[in-house]
Amino acid sequence: MDQFFSIKISQLAEEDRPREKLLFKGKASLSDAELIAILIGSGSQETSAVDLSRLILNSVDHDLSKLSRLSIADLKKFKGIGEAKAISIVAALELGRRRKESEPTKKPRITSSRDIYDLMKRELYDEPVEYFYLILLSRSNQVIKKVQISKGGTAGTVVDSKLIFKSALEHLSQSLILVHNHPSGNLKPSHQDIKLTERLVRAGKELDLPIIDHVIFADDGYFSFADEGLI
Repeated sequence: MDQFFSIKISQLAEEDRPREKLLFKGKASLSDAELIAILIGSGSQETSAVDLSRLILNSVDHDLSKLSRLSIADLKKFKGIGEAKAISIVAALELGRRRKESEPTKKPRITSSRDIYDLMKRELYDEPVEYFYLILLSRSNQVIKKVQISKGGTAGTVVDSKLIFKSALEHLSQSLILVHNHPSGNLKPSHQDIKLTERLVRAGKELDLPIIDHVIFADDGYFSFADEGLI
């Protein structure tokens, strides 16, 4: 029978080490044993962290559900697994269980200007000063995030276009919606509103980040640039 030799992680090519492999190739490229090896950090004098992780997985038939049922005492039976390493494994598996149980929050989808108005009521209703917000959308028009760009006074606020497109790029947005409120209740866009919208729409086209609407919010209604054919 061939003798089995355990190779130390430090002897592997850099791209084959679990931590480096995760950095260079992504988390999905790692095996279960390699992920556990990252958790425990090191093996024993005779066995590498990866091989020790394989031994643990072999003991539960590579079934992560069975592994999650092992106690700290069970894990400590493996040579090279002390209390701290056992706790790391148990804690990681518990996080995985909680993540599986938690229901993902369904993100709202924008299908009309009314959806935009309703979405922004929490932020803008009854506000005595002017705010400018950005709504970032996915390819399917689901809301990725609402971003406050600026806060001003009762008559206006300053908008930095660089902040708008920086936020969009950072969150991998596919399209944008502009929203600002008029505390006075006047829904008619000002000359500045129109010029700002035109400038941002042009910049968005250059960056392949289309602005699909600009909504002026008031407590008793709204004005949509898209609905009025201004975008």
